[in-house]
Amino acid sequence: MLKVGVVGLGWMGRVHLRNYTEMADVEVVGVVDVDEKAREEVAAQFGVKTFASLDELLENELDAMSVCVPTSLHHETGLKIMDKSINVIIEKPLAVSASEGEDLVVKAKEKGVALMVGHVERFNPAVERVKELIGDDVISIQIERVGPYPPRIQDVGVIKDLGSHDIDLIRFLTGSEFKSVYAVSSTSIGEHEDSALITAEMENGVLANITTNWVTPYKGRKINIACESKYIQANLITQEVKEYSAFSTYDKSYSVREWPLMFREPVKEELTQFLTALRNGTPVPITGEDGLEVLKTFDRIFDCASC
Repeated sequence: MLKVGVVGLGWMGRVHLRNYTEMADVEVVGVVDVDEKAREEVAAQFGVKTFASLDELLENELDAMSVCVPTSLHHETGLKIMDKSINVIIEKPLAVSASEGEDLVVKAKEKGVALMVGHVERFNPAVERVKELIGDDVISIQIERVGPYPPRIQDVGVIKDLGSHDIDLIRFLTGSEFKSVYAVSSTSIGEHEDSALITAEMENGVLANITTNWVTPYKGRKINIACESKYIQANLITQEVKEYSAFSTYDKSYSVREWPLMFREPVKEELTQFLTALRNGTPVPITGEDGLEVLKTFDRIFDCASC
């Protein structure tokens, strides 16, 4: 029985909480939020103990914590939790800046605890199937992640909120680091950028392009991968994957295969693998170092986008 807690009861925090309460071998010791109404709602819905401050919850025995507070609070919150030698999963992105991310990675090593970053799209069945299908002949990856403006996100722009998913996915799918990265962005709503185009070349030669914005009236999450031997399309919302054979110049045709997938909630798989790693004493699937690489890429993107 692992004893866990959740900090932050916004939309994602409640998803973490619900999944923990559905796990037979997990005890939710308590949850934290400064909003009294949020605490009352989850206490009534899940029957968990609530706290108004993190310090109160940290007085209890805990094996692991989910950090689901706004990105600007990840650094302070993560350090405080790991100071108590508690394992932690921090929602993406790891922190606001690479320097803050470095602090968190160093603290985890210093205290000998696991630090995982919640880049949840890696646990999407469609992404897992794409990873299985691609070989070493990838030419390019194009990702579209768009949707309407989310009022709940106030402290970062679309690059750090939505784009962080795809920066991590490109590293994951190519197994390579960013060699060069370019970006342009614009702001039409609020004070942060809400539209961005990111283009990159990986160390292994794969080309990548990310289109992300908060100005599209519908939610779109799609990946297109061109390989020498095939072409792969994935819809991350419907969890559908199609594999196209190489185009035949002889009969001017290609074949299409649809890969059936069992729909699965990515957050549940993410938390299950996090807790399994803790039980087995094995590395977490997405490390603090992985999250830090995303933050370093942010710096390169914003340096370019501001030119």
